[in-house]
Amino acid sequence: MDKNDTRMTDVLIIDDDEQVCRFLSKIFTGMGYDVAYELTLQQGLSKIFSHSVDILFLDVHLPDGNGLEAIDKIRQHPSAPEIIIITGDENVDGAEIAMKSRAWDYISKTGSSRNFRFALERAVEYRRQKQARHPREPLNREGIIGESRGISYCLEQVAKSADSDIPVLVTGETGTGKELFSKAIHANSKRAIAEFVVVDCAALPEHLVESTIFGHAKGAFTGADMEKTGLMKMADKGTLFLDEIGELPFDVQKKFLRALQEKKFRPLGGKTEVNSDFRLICATHRNLEDMVKEKKFREDLFFRIVSMNIHLPPLKERGRDVAVLALHHINRQNGFFPKNVCHMSRAFVDELQIYDWPGNVRELFNTLDLVCAEAGDGATLFPHHLPEHIRAFTIRHKFAARGDAGSPAEKPRISAQESPETILPLKDHIENTKAAYLQHLLAFTRADIKETCRISGLSRGHLYRLMQQYHIKPNADS
Repeated sequence: MDKNDTRMTDVLIIDDDEQVCRFLSKIFTGMGYDVAYELTLQQGLSKIFSHSVDILFLDVHLPDGNGLEAIDKIRQHPSAPEIIIITGDENVDGAEIAMKSRAWDYISKTGSSRNFRFALERAVEYRRQKQARHPREPLNREGIIGESRGISYCLEQVAKSADSDIPVLVTGETGTGKELFSKAIHANSKRAIAEFVVVDCAALPEHLVESTIFGHAKGAFTGADMEKTGLMKMADKGTLFLDEIGELPFDVQKKFLRALQEKKFRPLGGKTEVNSDFRLICATHRNLEDMVKEKKFREDLFFRIVSMNIHLPPLKERGRDVAVLALHHINRQNGFFPKNVCHMSRAFVDELQIYDWPGNVRELFNTLDLVCAEAGDGATLFPHHLPEHIRAFTIRHKFAARGDAGSPAEKPRISAQESPETILPLKDHIENTKAAYLQHLLAFTRADIKETCRISGLSRGHLYRLMQQYHIKPNADS
């Protein structure tokens, strides 16, 4: 491509194999697109952030970085390109990571040119449709704090689901904010002017579930002294939120399914049916697919409520969001109780980042409230203010992280007789150390990925990326 060409670049290829770049450039230019290529990740990123790029063909293994790990940074561009990953090795884990990172496609370089043409045409059409849509109003995300990739993706799904009336299932561990995200869907939808009605299925006594949801007529059962309107009717024109739907009694699920399909139901003991135009959002921390297999949840109801699934990431996978959430909560509490102002030291925040927070955001906030109350007015918070179990965890984590260097007796020493030529460059030494650490840790945990993530402090996705980068196979003999 002529370097003096000032035309807008539609397609960018980032690959260290210039032969591949020229081959693809010839194909795409023949299709009528402006094409440029770069041989390093850094040069490619510079091009993306300085030019208009619509479609990006991105190699995985580059001399100065990993293409999969660069996706997050590329996504930060206000008009990020559609990303198509190209790779010389057909790695299933890499493909899974690419899809979870919302790459458009994952193509092997050994495939035919038709695969590249087809992928480009589909990506271009998708981008045109996306750009033709009317811009959305800014999302009302009240109470939702954080900018991590996982949370940003969930917010994108909130915006999409708010534009329709399809049922949404919000899943995630306890304390990840399922009700908060469900409220955000309602608040950004056309139903926002009506009620957001909460049904806590886990808190309802089994004998009152039907009465609470559907309502009852006077005299329907002992103690029914007057007619009662059910929560499903109260949600008319608004949103019905079933929290912990996995706890809904099996015999009630059939009646609820019919009400969901027909948008009408008969109150307990009633003679006539009642109509209700509600939008359904459900939440659960349980695995409903497993419950279906175990005959504890109706399969037909499961498929009815899971039109869209928003899965909230656990706090331990949200990176710097932990510090942002902590600062937000401390500032909010200081606003409520200005006489009890607490400040977090850098060391305190670092300890918060290390802990895995099994209780998620709820546990983080409760811990901060406890720490501030015990530290007293005007205190600066340090690691020793944290509860003992958190301190014990972070100490174990630090020792485990240092394990890659071995005991003092095992640490590598550079002999005075070694020549400079035999000593690796610092970058290569660090990379070798990382690879050795992961191999040792995977062998220690017998390839238990969950335990490996817990000890290393890495997210599952980050761990898989490193394993792919260092060509480490996930088995006990790693």
